[in-house]
Amino acid sequence: MTEEMNTIGWDAIEAAVTKLYGEQEPKHYGTTIPYMLGGQDPLDGLSAYKAETPSLHWHIVTFGFSELYEKESGDTEYSGYGFELSFRVARSEDEEEPPAWALNLLQNMGRYVFTSNNVFAAGDYLDANGPICLGADTELTALAFMPDTELGTLNTPNGRVEFLQMVGITEDELEAMKIWNTRGLLEAGKEEIPGYITDLSRTSMLHNPAVQESVQVGIDRDGSSTGFLFVDQLAWEPGKNGLFKKKPSVLTLGAKQADTVGKLLRGRLLKGKDLRLVSNEISVTLEPASTTRVKTGEGTVHLQLDEAVVNELKDKLLPKEGEIRLSSYNDLIIQVVKTYIKDQDGQVISTVG
Repeated sequence: MTEEMNTIGWDAIEAAVTKLYGEQEPKHYGTTIPYMLGGQDPLDGLSAYKAETPSLHWHIVTFGFSELYEKESGDTEYSGYGFELSFRVARSEDEEEPPAWALNLLQNMGRYVFTSNNVFAAGDYLDANGPICLGADTELTALAFMPDTELGTLNTPNGRVEFLQMVGITEDELEAMKIWNTRGLLEAGKEEIPGYITDLSRTSMLHNPAVQESVQVGIDRDGSSTGFLFVDQLAWEPGKNGLFKKKPSVLTLGAKQADTVGKLLRGRLLKGKDLRLVSNEISVTLEPASTTRVKTGEGTVHLQLDEAVVNELKDKLLPKEGEIRLSSYNDLIIQVVKTYIKDQDGQVISTVG
């Protein structure tokens, strides 16, 4: 006689969803071979429920970011990674199965978290560098994460679990989130995407002048909440004192990142806040200061920039390959190089700069 498996974490998630959908039988997609035994899918299961309001959609919920069975981690406050994802995807009236791309995307989120140990939290965003549904003609190329207000937060015997709703967003919405904040933008555009349902056919909420105005007011008032930016293309070459001429320091950025950094300078440094750029090799922190100077350490660079330099940089940092020299500071050159956007197979699909 085998001992029955303890499914206390799984049961807690099912109980929370049952409060919403009663006895509706979900479409459930389990994992045949567990991830720890070499399976391809890290999440143990996905359940999709038919929802009617504010419009027809699938409400898909993950099982696997939290501890579904016995408590294994020593963290008594949180269960596993401390969250589960939900995803609301537009549904047609005669649709009987959730779209495969949405299920695959959620498993890809699992692979990302399980491989990197980077967890998602409300207010986060993620650039997919291409359509969130591979091969689709859609403007949605990134994802944002916010609390799923209907499912809320669970306090399970294995610890706390927050339900985070994943929302498909456009490239310009992503940029607006970076230079302002995720929650502000989603709140400003809630009439454009009721229920934050992901619809591959929608256009940017920023096409609405009222949303654009709200976002601009928010940026001017609050600045940017993005204090940390992971940058693939980031390098630093320190300046040198020659016999007859001093060689300036050189900061290298990719064209795509240069454009974003230029926009962030306004919402960070001009609001008295730092901006930290990080790659696998180096960390570069841009700091507001009364006098411009450079401080370096082991794998770190601190660029203390006065207001004149910040204002010149924010206007000159554009998504275009080239060398930027500053009239307000001669000892620093910004080298902007092309950014190559690649798909999951490593093939270049577009070039910035």
